Amino acid sequence: MELTTSLSRLSVSENKVLTESSQNTTNMKKSAQQTSNRMPLLKLAVHNQTSNKAITISSNQWRLSSAPDRTDRKSGEAPVLKSPTEPIDWHLSMFEIGRPLGKGKFGRVYLAQEKNSGFICALKMLQKSELMQSKVEKQVRREIEIQSNLRHPNILRLYGHFYDKERIFLIIEFAGQGELYKHLRKKGKFSESRAADYISQMASGLLYLHKKHVIHRDIKPENILLDLNGLLKISDFGWSVHAPNTRRATLCGTLDYLPPEMVEGRDHNEKVDLWSLGVLAYEFIVGNPPFEDMSGHAATYRRIAKVDLKIPDYVSSEAKDLITKLLQHNPDKRLGLDQIQTHPWILKHKDTFVKRSSS
Repeated sequence: MELTTSLSRLSVSENKVLTESSQNTTNMKKSAQQTSNRMPLLKLAVHNQTSNKAITISSNQWRLSSAPDRTDRKSGEAPVLKSPTEPIDWHLSMFEIGRPLGKGKFGRVYLAQEKNSGFICALKMLQKSELMQSKVEKQVRREIEIQSNLRHPNILRLYGHFYDKERIFLIIEFAGQGELYKHLRKKGKFSESRAADYISQMASGLLYLHKKHVIHRDIKPENILLDLNGLLKISDFGWSVHAPNTRRATLCGTLDYLPPEMVEGRDHNEKVDLWSLGVLAYEFIVGNPPFEDMSGHAATYRRIAKVDLKIPDYVSSEAKDLITKLLQHNPDKRLGLDQIQTHPWILKHKDTFVKRSSS
């Protein structure tokens, strides 16, 4: 009951703006009308992520409109989808469910299409009973509250949510290439140019979060997604906190990525994300986390606390410098996010970064 009540309050307070190509909407509307010749969901998802002109869809939900209002071809201006007289509540029948995209401890994620607009998204279905049994209701509420108010090209969008008696549904941005972790495991490690591109994007997203007083606290490859254009999307805000003026002492996140202040039980602030970014840069280039110890968790804890860092000789001096400046025991000595974009390692590879448009 407490979880459902909290979600109801979140529904009322959400203020979301969804942008997409006006030409996209026209194409996808035609597709939705021609059910006998519907475009595959994955193909439609490509249309979602190759947009240029923007339209907006409501604050609390995507809203319906008549076909003539949907697209203004003559003016070329971005149209706004008109809201109905009465707002429409989200419910499962509004979506066409496609293939599964992934499975987690508390539910599954599916490719989905909102039937009226034709918009492609991912639908995350969480089982209430499992959330309550594991006592993670607060994490889910936190994830919804924080993520629904974030707007940045490198942060996965949460467009809305709804629920029934047994499940909670999160309507999230579709990231067509999936977890970055899978790409890293497949490659073994990334080239320094690719790693620099990714770290630059991560720094941009984290800088935005910190300006919003949001600490992620669980940065790792498994929580980073790639869209169809290769744009990084920071996801999984279950461990995030909105903490404008406080220091926290909760132990959370993934062991390999925890900073010294957390393994030592000290208070921490947004600079925990700087440490995690340094671990991420190391793992991108080397292929495994810097403090991982096969002897067990206790050994890994000790290595983190001592900053027992060994960087292979094949890593460039510029990359070593960035990693070393991020992996500082004293949080106040870690390289700031605003300094990363001008770091020699990033500048060295900047010309090789893929030019892409964000969805």
